[in-house]
Amino acid sequence: MVIHSVLTGSSTELVQSDDATHNGSVKHAVISGGTGGLGQAIERALSNPGSDWQVTAFGRKDLDLHHLESIQPWFLHRRVDLLVCAAGITSDAPLARLREKSWDETLRINLSASLACARAAIAGMLQNEIQGQVVFISSYSAIHPPIGQVAYATAKAALLGATKDLAAEFGAKGIRVNSILPGFLETPMTASVSPSRREQVLAEHQLGAFNDCEAVAGFIRFLHENLPHTSGQIFQLDSRL
Repeated sequence: MVIHSVLTGSSTELVQSDDATHNGSVKHAVISGGTGGLGQAIERALSNPGSDWQVTAFGRKDLDLHHLESIQPWFLHRRVDLLVCAAGITSDAPLARLREKSWDETLRINLSASLACARAAIAGMLQNEIQGQVVFISSYSAIHPPIGQVAYATAKAALLGATKDLAAEFGAKGIRVNSILPGFLETPMTASVSPSRREQVLAEHQLGAFNDCEAVAGFIRFLHENLPHTSGQIFQLDSRL
């Protein structure tokens, strides 16, 4: 069994070289935000040597999530066993100073695009009778939002409600839906956080350390492969209370 990487624009697609991709023995994963730090870690976790995964990790150049109408056609003929919605942006400001454009864009990428991807992937799972899974990457801010992060916190909190709702709606079809709160990760998205704020966040961690992308990615693979009866759950993966 040989797996090789095929570069498609800014995304990476891992393709198996024998006929197993066509007979159902290979699992297919799609990762939004696949060119970010966490998305790349998830791709690596699924595509290690001996893997039976075919992974499509896409970035904005491959599918611009600002254009919601383009999402359903992109998924139309793709088999999806696992969808990980990892795309996200922040636009932090107190509500009184938050521009309407920033509010709309933050909710569009973090919430609306994630739900559009989930809707398209689940439609394919139903059509092809696939007992697949959707994993939303939410945030600790969804349950303990810091001041000035109202748009991001609102979007990520809404994903938690969607997790419960979709798990109930599609559980009878064997489709799982779960959310991950990965914790503060050292990625380009958090690179602009000031040292003083970083120290404040670190002090909230009972173990005195941030989580990392590789650990989160490994958990997502474990969740899919080893917890087949788990759905509708919200997993906080750091040590904050």
